[in-house]
Amino acid sequence: MRAVVYQGPFSVAVEEVPDPEIMHPNDVIVKITSSCICGSDLHMYEGRTAAEPGIVFGHENMGIVEDIGSAVKTLSVGDRVVMPFNVGCGFCKNCQRGFTGFCLTVNPGFAGGAYGYVAMGPWRGGQAEYIQVPYADFNCLPLPSGDAFEWDFSLLADIFPTGYHGTELADVSPGESVAVWGAGPVGLMATYSCIIRGAAEVYTIDHVQERLDKASEIGGIPINFDDGDPVEQIRDMRGGDGVDKTVDAVGYQAAAQGSSAAGGEQTEIPNVVLNQMIDLINPTGIMGIPGLYVPSDPGGVDEGAKRGSLAINFGKLFEKGLKLGTGQCNVKQYNAYLRDLIISGKATPSFVVSHEVPLDDAADAYDKFDKRIEGYTKILLKP
Repeated sequence: MRAVVYQGPFSVAVEEVPDPEIMHPNDVIVKITSSCICGSDLHMYEGRTAAEPGIVFGHENMGIVEDIGSAVKTLSVGDRVVMPFNVGCGFCKNCQRGFTGFCLTVNPGFAGGAYGYVAMGPWRGGQAEYIQVPYADFNCLPLPSGDAFEWDFSLLADIFPTGYHGTELADVSPGESVAVWGAGPVGLMATYSCIIRGAAEVYTIDHVQERLDKASEIGGIPINFDDGDPVEQIRDMRGGDGVDKTVDAVGYQAAAQGSSAAGGEQTEIPNVVLNQMIDLINPTGIMGIPGLYVPSDPGGVDEGAKRGSLAINFGKLFEKGLKLGTGQCNVKQYNAYLRDLIISGKATPSFVVSHEVPLDDAADAYDKFDKRIEGYTKILLKP
């Protein structure tokens, strides 16, 4: 089958790879109908992880069940499904408590597994024609048959639940003021989720104008940090007051004011968002941090950053009595509920999708998405 294969920093190619097979009676094979390129894929694409050439990318996958193992009970050939990017077993201590992003079974020696991602287990990615799904009864979310809501449902694999997870970590409540750092796909989903949860004001901070325009379209208040310190901008707009809650949807590759937005060219300050959140948030507030931070970054700006050690103003955090929540999203905590919001017409996350392109054009799509050009905000690959 054809699949998107990592070649090295800033290079992917569509190559022929072996078809996936049923390896365990609990497996299914899914024929991919949509697979998204994620901002997290760019960390590997840019050579900022330990990913080796040959890995098949793709952790945001949906499609049609093509084949099933003998132990699969709740799925049938022809079912339309979307898979969380987390691979979970369903029976370990963490999965049973709902922490499916930290499964203790699928990636021995580490808490958590995912499709097509470095250090996240042997699970090949779905930017391809087919994918093997283990523990399929647990990992496949059934969808209505047909092709309705294809773009919306594809976002249930990762970014819609992850954006919502950021608001859950911050305990965003009706009537509150929130600042969201980042207007990439996850940041836009966090802004959207704040609005779904009833936040009164949502400030969205970025410096890519197309993304800020998208945030404004859904009811966010755009803040361009190239125009000045976002903390000061928001305090000026609020008569000197801070905000009740904050969400970091940027992570460790945070860009400096005035920096290029293109991957590999931006000037990075990996702790800038964390410290700005601490500065802006009001005492007793809560910080949600779904943005990715890593314990090892080969391209870190200094020796501390290379080992994931960042300087934050912990004294101010303590003085303000702040709380914070971190970690990757446990998609299964949210995906069925968000699916039903989509079906009922209460949520339309597909506003974030900018391009749908053939799988064979993946290399060009990665290049444009990484450079933040031509409006490439969220891309769906179609085999």
